[in-house]
Amino acid sequence: MVWVKGKTFLRGAKKGDVFAMRREKPAHKVTVSGFFIDATEVTNKQFKDFVKATNYITVAERKIEWEDMKNQLPPNTPKPHDSILQPGSLIFNKNINAVVNMNNYTQWWTWKIGADWKHPSGPDSSIEGKENFPVVHIALEDALAYCKWANRRLPTEAEWEAAAQGSNNSTIYTWGNDASILNSNANTWQGIFPTKNESKDGFEFIASVKSYPPNSIGIYDMLGNVWELTADLFNVNHYQELDTSQPILNPKGAKKSYSPSNPYQVEHVMKGGSFLCHDSYCASFRISAKMGVAIDSGSDHMGFRTVATPQMLASE
Repeated sequence: MVWVKGKTFLRGAKKGDVFAMRREKPAHKVTVSGFFIDATEVTNKQFKDFVKATNYITVAERKIEWEDMKNQLPPNTPKPHDSILQPGSLIFNKNINAVVNMNNYTQWWTWKIGADWKHPSGPDSSIEGKENFPVVHIALEDALAYCKWANRRLPTEAEWEAAAQGSNNSTIYTWGNDASILNSNANTWQGIFPTKNESKDGFEFIASVKSYPPNSIGIYDMLGNVWELTADLFNVNHYQELDTSQPILNPKGAKKSYSPSNPYQVEHVMKGGSFLCHDSYCASFRISAKMGVAIDSGSDHMGFRTVATPQMLASE
């Protein structure tokens, strides 16, 4: 883990960031107390050790309960056939050739029965030889179970941004404000999203941790590679509702989840973007960028890292 000293910094959209979205505004000062954060995303090896010690079964591996699922869907949504309601997770469709409407993300996402952390591309795939890749297909419950076992917790959004800034206080990227060196510092998408990936950064899809340089305090891959779960609820209006007249001390996020695109689901903030991020679509390879993810949802481009306070470590 890497120590992030207590600091006051600018959270949210930075001046000159042409990709900043409304949910990232207004920028405001926050103060966080010092904490430790994982130098990398939690890897397959680390998660495997947890599962071996606890016999934990992830959400993607469990039987789907329709009575639970329908509460997160519009009223009167018909029940899918039992052949579809099987354990699995979302994977990126690598064979897509054309897109009709970029607002319809279902064109490049596929529900894959049998996809889970051990089988990231489906039942015929494995993580053999990928011990140092980020663990994926992790839902919030899975990440929290790992944290409990490891005596860790998920970072708040403010802690995540503080760590991503490193020794900086108000930059767009983990290395500063120079967008021209993105490909040498983060695993993202180059080419035409989602049909043509030119892999100019060296990787077509997910990469092992530490494949790119760390930020100024030694933390790897906080932009690109996989999205990272945080402890905060996702609310598109949260920043507009804050009192920003003075720095906010150790903010814990919104009190309730709200996203007009997913009104029936509780969502948490995920940060950092992934290997699928491209400036023509989400451009989420920026420190202030964030999206919401349903608490029972996992995919092949989302993982997590953990944090600990000195008090937590002292109790071990």
